[in-house]
Amino acid sequence: MIVKLDGSKRGRGPTTGASSRGLTTPAFDAEALDQGLAATRQWLLDQQRDDGHWVGELEGDTILESEFVLLLTSLGREDDPVVAKLCNYLFEQRLPDGGWAIYPGGPFDLSASVKAYFALKLVGMDPEHPEMVRVRQRILDAGGAQACNSYTRFYLALLGQISYDDCPYVPPELVFLPTHLGLSIYDMSSWTRTMVVPLAILSVLRPVRHLSAEQGIAELFRPDLPPPSRRTEQTWSWANFFVACDRLMKWAHRIVPKAVRRPGLSAAHRWMVDHFDRSEGLGAIFPAMVYSVFALRALGYADDHPLVRQAMQQLEDLMIEEHDSVRVQPCVSPTWDSAIAMIALADSGLPADDPRMLQAARWLLDHEIRTPGDWQRRRPGLEPTGWAFEYRNDFYPDIDDTAMVLLALGRTALMRFPEGQAVTDRAVAWLLAMQNRDGGWAAFDVDIDNQLLTKVPFADHNAILDPSCADITARILEILGTLGYRADHPAVARGLEYLWSTQEPEGCWYGRWGVNYIYGTWQVLLGLQAINFPMDHPNVQRAADWLESVQQEDGGWGESCLSYDDPAWMGKGVTTASQTAWAVNGLIAAGRAQSARVRRGVAFLLRTQNPDGTWDEPQFTGTGFPKVFYLRYHLYRIYFPLMALARYRSAIAANAPSRVHAGALACGVPADPRPLDM
Repeated sequence: MIVKLDGSKRGRGPTTGASSRGLTTPAFDAEALDQGLAATRQWLLDQQRDDGHWVGELEGDTILESEFVLLLTSLGREDDPVVAKLCNYLFEQRLPDGGWAIYPGGPFDLSASVKAYFALKLVGMDPEHPEMVRVRQRILDAGGAQACNSYTRFYLALLGQISYDDCPYVPPELVFLPTHLGLSIYDMSSWTRTMVVPLAILSVLRPVRHLSAEQGIAELFRPDLPPPSRRTEQTWSWANFFVACDRLMKWAHRIVPKAVRRPGLSAAHRWMVDHFDRSEGLGAIFPAMVYSVFALRALGYADDHPLVRQAMQQLEDLMIEEHDSVRVQPCVSPTWDSAIAMIALADSGLPADDPRMLQAARWLLDHEIRTPGDWQRRRPGLEPTGWAFEYRNDFYPDIDDTAMVLLALGRTALMRFPEGQAVTDRAVAWLLAMQNRDGGWAAFDVDIDNQLLTKVPFADHNAILDPSCADITARILEILGTLGYRADHPAVARGLEYLWSTQEPEGCWYGRWGVNYIYGTWQVLLGLQAINFPMDHPNVQRAADWLESVQQEDGGWGESCLSYDDPAWMGKGVTTASQTAWAVNGLIAAGRAQSARVRRGVAFLLRTQNPDGTWDEPQFTGTGFPKVFYLRYHLYRIYFPLMALARYRSAIAANAPSRVHAGALACGVPADPRPLDM
């Protein structure tokens, strides 16, 4: 039997943990902790693939399923059986009061709802069905289909519901612009780059699949409202300038001979096809992969052409079918999942020379990228290395993944050999060279921070740039600190300056790649600890105080994606296992492992743990594009809590080495039959 910290049976009932407001702090039970650790560790080990890696499902919102339906419709495949299964999943995800959100518990989202309504109508759902009527009214109340974001409007243009003149114009000649102008595709984030190039092809060729009136969604448009514009009320602004350029390019499109556009179109075509190489699809992410199929078809490629077949297969590989429904992943996360799983298992006591750890390490080493990528535009001559988030995405090694992989490899015996040292030296040199001028680190490139680009009409996905962020910067400090770098190293010192400049008045940090301030703050505290920064520094203690201040009544932590839109939600939301684990690990790093707050957090994790060692977590705690796209990593609810429980056990053992329960042997700490006193 698995028990609570207070000795009662653990299950999935409502949480009633304590806070500082006069409620009882649970008694510590080392046996419960040992059992919880053992169960989670075994579950995670059981998920290891035969070749040594881990990969959990990566869940996005329903735009993935609806866009797949719209893609198949554009190809004339709306009768494909998978369309009905995609729509079954879509229908299941609707909001109780109509429409769709972009994360569980989120508000109605116009663009997601328009695409879902369109998909359901294409599969044959009666527009007078009560659910469709409710969605339609919500869409009209929100401004109608013409108020969708620019990326949704491209889908509507492809299927003949609006004119391409109602979409932002993306000139293919962007590929010719040099980077020193600050407006080239290499001044945009890598993910934007892979979307913009195929959209530029569509902007010129303007393919349309014409549908019957019965299939269309004319009823979602409001004739009393114009399409949205990014134009501001100011007489002069850069947004107004780019809106004027957009209109000029659309006018030029109608009068400029096609021969004049051919070089730009050919260059965009060549760039796109070249970037199919060494990748699981263009950019290895769903939006770019879908746009690339549209672009190939517009360029005249037949459905049975190898490039089209390959692109479609790569998209279909992202599908997960269960019963009579199909859902779609935005990409896959094997490198990220494998590295964090290894770290958590090592923390839990799995030896560095355990065959399963060594097999995972070899898998990671086999996936090091040793070929050139787009990042070399800004760092020519730097030796290629790094790891991608996905199985194969060689043009885009991920800075965050590379740091996490090094942290994982460092916990294995393989790194004691010359091969391991060579990999580490190469990757660290790459990471140091990828530091931005502001002292921070970004996701894929260097100094992609020209704010002017945020004003262009197709920048409304809120991620056209790839600027420094606190969570990745701190992760780099963590690996550097683990390797012996300290605060007096120039790169570390600049990284620290960046972190202090971005600390919020409340003491926390914004989390770019996880939700949100809990994620950013946890990671910064780990980075500071790793470089032996004085953890009694006032800035550090302010961060720890903030984490404690947002602990909830049940002892856990949770933060909604709403915190990206409204700072009032900072550190607030439904409590989750992953976010509780982040907070617990952050407080342990800040030197507060002995605190009642941490003990309550651990109690929450053990009380809400399932008998098989897992946790239930339907919430999205990962971030794609803030305010636009969020993620649920299905393994976050496993390896982060395992990490927190293991680090708590180690911290307690370090403070009382002669008082550790014998069951702790399973976690790699000294044995003693007596329970710990807290």
